[in-house]
Amino acid sequence: MEPGLSSTEAQKRLEQIGPNEIPEHHDPSWLVLFRKVWGPVPWTLEVSLILELVTHHYTQATIIGALIVFNAVISFVQEHRAQDALRLLQQRLVVHVRVLRDSTWQAMDSRLVVPDDIVHLRMGDLVPADMTLSDGNLSIDQSALTGESLPVDAAVGSSIYAGSVVKRGEASGKVTGTGTHTYFGRTAQLVGSAKTASHLQETILGIVKYLLVLDVLLVIGVLVYSWVHAIPLLDTVSFSLMLLVSSVPVALPAVFTLASAVGAQELASRGVLVTRLSAIEEAAAMTILFSDKTGTITENRLRLVDMVPVSGMTQDDVLRLALLCSDERSQDPIDLAVITHARESGISPGTATISSFIPFDSATKRTEAIVAQNGVSTRIVKGSPQIIEALVTDGQPFAQDVERLAAMGNRVLAVAAGLEGHLAMAGLLALEDPPRSDSAELIHNLKDLGIRVVMVTGDTPETARTIAAQIGLGTRACDAVTLRDNTPGTGALDCDVVAGVLPEDKYALVQHSQHTGSIVGMTGDGINDAPALKQAEVGIAVSNATDVARAAASAILTSPGLSGIVTAVTTGRQIYQRMLSYTLNKIIKTLQIALFLAVAFFLTGHFVTSPRLIILLLFANDFVTMSLASDTATASQLPDRWRVSQLTGSALLLAVAWLAVAFGTLYVGTSILHYDLPHLQTLVFGMLVLTGQANVYLVRERRHFWQSRPGRALILSTLGDLLVIGFMASRGILMVPLPLNVLAVMLLGIVLYSVLLDFYKLVVFHWFRIAG
Repeated sequence: MEPGLSSTEAQKRLEQIGPNEIPEHHDPSWLVLFRKVWGPVPWTLEVSLILELVTHHYTQATIIGALIVFNAVISFVQEHRAQDALRLLQQRLVVHVRVLRDSTWQAMDSRLVVPDDIVHLRMGDLVPADMTLSDGNLSIDQSALTGESLPVDAAVGSSIYAGSVVKRGEASGKVTGTGTHTYFGRTAQLVGSAKTASHLQETILGIVKYLLVLDVLLVIGVLVYSWVHAIPLLDTVSFSLMLLVSSVPVALPAVFTLASAVGAQELASRGVLVTRLSAIEEAAAMTILFSDKTGTITENRLRLVDMVPVSGMTQDDVLRLALLCSDERSQDPIDLAVITHARESGISPGTATISSFIPFDSATKRTEAIVAQNGVSTRIVKGSPQIIEALVTDGQPFAQDVERLAAMGNRVLAVAAGLEGHLAMAGLLALEDPPRSDSAELIHNLKDLGIRVVMVTGDTPETARTIAAQIGLGTRACDAVTLRDNTPGTGALDCDVVAGVLPEDKYALVQHSQHTGSIVGMTGDGINDAPALKQAEVGIAVSNATDVARAAASAILTSPGLSGIVTAVTTGRQIYQRMLSYTLNKIIKTLQIALFLAVAFFLTGHFVTSPRLIILLLFANDFVTMSLASDTATASQLPDRWRVSQLTGSALLLAVAWLAVAFGTLYVGTSILHYDLPHLQTLVFGMLVLTGQANVYLVRERRHFWQSRPGRALILSTLGDLLVIGFMASRGILMVPLPLNVLAVMLLGIVLYSVLLDFYKLVVFHWFRIAG
């Protein structure tokens, strides 16, 4: 084989041709900003703006216009920051390739590949550039490029193209084109696209739709009442439209984008890269995690610790056969362990040459090689003892040795050799892959979070059970063979370990668990894990995963082990709690404002606050509720699930409590202070602002609201809100002024009421099982 390029020459070509990547297309900023004012939410405000202009209410029109611009700009800025964060994350989702540089095989970023580089490919790799094969055989999936679903075979001299997936085989080849110079003019998308679509967001929008239905009914009642009592139509329509606008979650896009961006950046700093922002929310609800053993629970640093030769053979004989059936280029951990031990023991291939090599395939569970020596071709296989036992025609029973070695937690392989069709057993290899030092603690932490962990492995039940016992996972081991015969969704839930797993079993386990209502997490590292990773709500590619597995996953760990999963779960649950606070606040305030203003209109025959002040109220509410996206939050101890009935039920009871304050304020303003309508409207507006602020702090904690310190942004936004609104109300800006002492007494009364209401809140949350 050619020695490959030198580092100096490769760097020179990289500077001339550029990196091996395709520039991404991004919509212009003006178009992204335009989309912020084009949709159902802004349309409602824009219709209101037109109506106010038609009726010559220019001040109200100005406020509505400012509200549209304010929310559009805030949402645009936060989305831009989120996309910048995702681009930075995706830059860290590097596809690594094996390249021959300076006569040495090196793992490097695929973007550094240049023409004439020698690249080695194996099963599960994405082809990084256009190449011509120089040795080996591959089965290539080019469906992403051609639309053809059937794999194609590629041998020496064949051309393969960037973006293809290696389904089977192993080969080396020379790069012929990179980046924009590839045959198809682009490479495949190497990481999953970040998606901001969210089940959580859809749930909240669904709730808001029901609130809008309530508002529509109230508006119909207001219009009928106005018609009966000959109240001016334009005034009634303007008020009714503002009533509807008060239910629209204007700040929702900005809140979700900011919350997701904050979560993604926090996860990235702690070793978890997300390719779908919605995965953060799914992690909060995860109830079961299927975890690989190798490289996740164990160190994935295999070491050959024992060999058991059959009668007539020595350990060196077994080791030499295993060496001939290993390939260093593949970087397979088992092959590397055999090669390393052989070198340390002074064992070499001698004069034997490998004429054919079939790397390990998880479907066949074995590696094969055809070795030529002295004119004789010998077939050598190494792999699962059960698989090898079925292949040999001459051997001795070794089940007891397999069981003994497996009971020590070793991974056991069998080696056989002989003429084609006449394989004879040579011996057993015992490889040690000890549990990671932090695995026991991490399993304990996941269990404390209410997540059931099931270890899945291709090892024997004895080996798997021993490892599981060492980390406190449990000792209930199931064989995948028996699970395949069970009723879907019943078997794996009774096991701590599923052993003897084939690739298709992982996909079935995920589907079966989802069938029972579980939110499933799945860890994986290989091409055959991709279907299960994509099927799971939380597909997690471990740190050493293949490119295909990482492309299928929704989260990628950058450090070995499971610690990143714990981080993802706790961060997801914190975001859930923030969005729960936003949702509760939105439902409560919508019910309070809509019911109060409509009922007060029926009782008094007057609009107890003006459309202008309702719009101003939206400003005041949005300014604070957006800060909930970065508020401090405590992760719940159990998986979070959205239960709409409990959520709306608890919100309704809390809204009733705030309605008591609203009608109490109306009574004081009319019967005690004897305010005229303009002064009453300012008083009601002030009450709605203050109760809105108080409600944010009330619902942000599932415990007493004083048991955690609010985030800095929330505190500052509240102070700013109160100062601005207090100044406007006392100075008569956009409203009739009220004395400062009246505003101060109202503030003090609402604070004291909030403390009492907090105890009522705990009862309501306990009743409806709104937990933190």
